Amino acid sequence: MLKQITLVALMGLSASAMAGQWQVKLGGSVVAPTGDYNLGGATVEADHEYAFTPSVEYFFNDNISTELLLAAPISHDVLLDGNSVAKIKHLPPTLTAKYHFKNSTGFTPYIGVGGTAFVAWDEEGVAKDVKEDFGFAGQIGFNFQPADAKNWGVFFDARYAQLSPEVTLIDELENAKFDLDIDPMVYTIGYSYKF
Repeated sequence: MLKQITLVALMGLSASAMAGQWQVKLGGSVVAPTGDYNLGGATVEADHEYAFTPSVEYFFNDNISTELLLAAPISHDVLLDGNSVAKIKHLPPTLTAKYHFKNSTGFTPYIGVGGTAFVAWDEEGVAKDVKEDFGFAGQIGFNFQPADAKNWGVFFDARYAQLSPEVTLIDELENAKFDLDIDPMVYTIGYSYKF
């Protein structure tokens, strides 16, 4: 009986220790590719898109956390000299380790580094095949928690993702293969809630 009481007490202490260590963030993002590719004298690039980008964050302590960015599939038009020739859709799971500069105000800046992936979801038009890709990710931003807010806040951050998936185009481009340098900046604003 004593062992059961001790076990229940320890579980209760563990649960209370976990309180306040998880944060959910709901955001809207502008995904702005920064790269392009020269294909036979023509410029190939991906267009800007908007995305719903929720994330889940775990705090190890007040300063260190890790965040997993989740998003609905993001669709990009592939532009050849400004004209859309294909559409590619992908998932961008991104994991970053973050450092939060805690202070006596409700304004908490942070920086993060980690990795990201380009998980091909679908392709249309003259895109025949799109390969997965993996790359570096960087992040800088801030969370603001008003004085009267117990658990919620608002945040803004900017991320860079190094992504260059291999794309194969068919039709008049005769199976042209190239690395589509998306390398996007992702600007996000949203709402955060800490448990």
